[in-house]
Amino acid sequence: MTHIWLRAEERESEERVGLTPEGAAALIAQGMKITVEESPARVIPVEWYIKAGCATAPFASWADAPQDAIIFGLKELPETDQPLHHRHIMFGHAYKGQPAGQRLLKRFKAGGGTLYDLEYLVDENGRRVAAFGYWAGFAGAAVSLKALIAQPNVMGPIQGYPNKDALIAELQREMTAIDLPRAIIIGALGRVGTGARDLCAALGIPVTAWDMAETASGGPFPEILDHEMFLNCILADPSVPVFVPRSAKEAPRALRVIGDIACDPSSDFSPIKVYDHVTTWGEPALRVHDVPPLDVMAIDNLPSLLPLESSEDYAAQLLPSLHGLGDLTQGVWGRAKARFDHHIAQV
Repeated sequence: MTHIWLRAEERESEERVGLTPEGAAALIAQGMKITVEESPARVIPVEWYIKAGCATAPFASWADAPQDAIIFGLKELPETDQPLHHRHIMFGHAYKGQPAGQRLLKRFKAGGGTLYDLEYLVDENGRRVAAFGYWAGFAGAAVSLKALIAQPNVMGPIQGYPNKDALIAELQREMTAIDLPRAIIIGALGRVGTGARDLCAALGIPVTAWDMAETASGGPFPEILDHEMFLNCILADPSVPVFVPRSAKEAPRALRVIGDIACDPSSDFSPIKVYDHVTTWGEPALRVHDVPPLDVMAIDNLPSLLPLESSEDYAAQLLPSLHGLGDLTQGVWGRAKARFDHHIAQV
C-alpha cells in the first residue's frame, strides 16, 4: 500500500500545504494511506484531514515514519547532518549549485533516501505539472510595491492575508501616498509573470512586459533602470543574462525597487548582482543603496502571503500526479528520480 506522510512545515511563516483534505480523500479511495502531521501553522486544520479519513502523527515526527512512507512537504527540511533514509517529495533547491542544496544531497547520499523535487516534476514535454508560480508573481509584485510605498524608509514586517481581495484593498489604500509607479516585468508571459501582471493590472500600474525575445540580445538592459519597479520572474539558469549588474546601484536611475520573485541569489547564475541573500517576512526588503534608495525584495516563499488560495490551486494541479505514486519508476516520478540520480552521483 502506498503511504503518504504529509509532514508539517517547520519553517517560520510557512502555512501552505500541497494536499487538501478533498485530495487526501480521493487518494484514500484509491487505496492509499495518508498520515498527516499535526501543525500549529498549516492553513487547513488537521481536523479536516481526520474527517477525510487520514491518520495523524505528532508535529515533525517524519524521521520516525515507517521506512516505506513517502514524506511529502513543500519547503526545506531543518538544516542538520541527519542522514535521510526515506523518499521525500519537496522543493529541494539542490540542483543549481546552492550550498544548502549540496548539504541536502549529502544527507540523502548518507542515508540512501531519494528526493523527488517538486520543481522538476515535469511532463513528457518538460513542462512542470504543478507550480506555485502564479501566486509567487502576484504576491511578489504586492510586496515589492509595499517596499516602494515605504520609501525612503525600509519596509517593516509582513504577514499573510485571508485572500487576494483583502491584499488588493489594502494596497489601494496605501497607494494614495505615492505617484503611480512604472513596472517592468521580465518573464511576463510565464506563470510567475502572469501573476505579477495581474496584480499590477488590478492596481492600474503600467507595465512594460518583456520575455525571451526582449532579452535575447544578452544585455545590457538600461531600460530596466527607467522604471521604478523591476520584477524578475526568470529562474536562474546558465542561459539567462545579467539583468541588473553591480554597477546599477551607482548609475542614474528611476529604479527604486527590485522584486526578485524568482529569488535564487546564491546561484552562480542569478541575473541580479546587487545582493546575495534572500529576505524574510520579518525584513522583506534589503536596502542595497541609500541615495537614491534601492531596495531588493527576495522572499523565497511568497505564495504563503495568500496561503489558502495558493495551496488549493497547487494541490489541484499536483493531485493527478499523486495518483500515480504507486509506480515511482514511471512518468513524472521516474523523470524526477533520474534527475536526482544524476546529481547525487556528483556528490
